[in-house]
Order: sequence, then structure tokens, then C-alpha cells
Amino acid sequence: MADSSCADCAFFEDHKSNNKADLSDAGLCRFNPPISQPSADARGLWPVVKNDDWCGHFDAA
Repeated sequence: MADSSCADCAFFEDHKSNNKADLSDAGLCRFNPPISQPSADARGLWPVVKNDDWCGHFDAA
């Protein structure tokens, strides 16, 4: 069985954060829609997770 960490999940995007900066040990979780934006005129934000985080929604990449 594959490692069940975020970095090995089909819903993990590892190349950009919400502010388009490269992340060396983290990425975005694309399982759920973006979370609430900080103000009405701002965009929603994808949850930032570490490569070795995990959750119950893991799906092998």
C-alpha cells in the first residue's frame, strides 16, 4: 500500500501556495472547495497542508 500522507494523495497540489510562492515541504489540499475568504472582496483560500500530514480523504495519486 502507498504511503497515506498528503504528498502521495491525488488531491495534493505541491507546486504553489495561495500566494503563488513555491513551497518546499507543503502544498494545497484540493479535496474540498476553498475555505472562506478573509473579506467579501477576497478570493477563497485552499487549505495549506504539510507533505507529511494526512486525513481520512486520502486517495492514492
